[in-house]
Amino acid sequence: MIKQLRKELNLDKLSYAVLKHSATETPHTSKLNKEYRKGIYVEKITGEPLFSSATKFDAGCGWPSFSKPILKESILYLEDTSHNRIRTEVRSGQGNNHLGHVFNDGPKDMGGLRYCINGAALDFIPYEEMDEKGYSEYKKYVD
Repeated sequence: MIKQLRKELNLDKLSYAVLKHSATETPHTSKLNKEYRKGIYVEKITGEPLFSSATKFDAGCGWPSFSKPILKESILYLEDTSHNRIRTEVRSGQGNNHLGHVFNDGPKDMGGLRYCINGAALDFIPYEEMDEKGYSEYKKYVD
């Protein structure tokens, strides 16, 4: 059943575990951690635009980090008390799939937040491909 669902969603094991079971990828393993081309980051299942390269920064934590989402409504916030800590989990607005967590230790000049996101939950759409992939209206968030 799980294998079939993963196949239908076109997800590898790690992406499925992260998005559907709130797993966490190993730090410093996502190719998106060091992706700094101009573009947007979308949720892997729904394709919902979530983050822009304009708000990405190197937090040194090992996961792609952003100062804010493209649109407020594209992110859901839930209290996470796992691992004997209180954190704020972030999920995709359309799919309600796990993305990562948000912390208040981001760069002050960017608003002070750090959205620490599993790269396995995201696909990167380079600026040059945004038109052909149907994301033209989001170019203004990258420029």
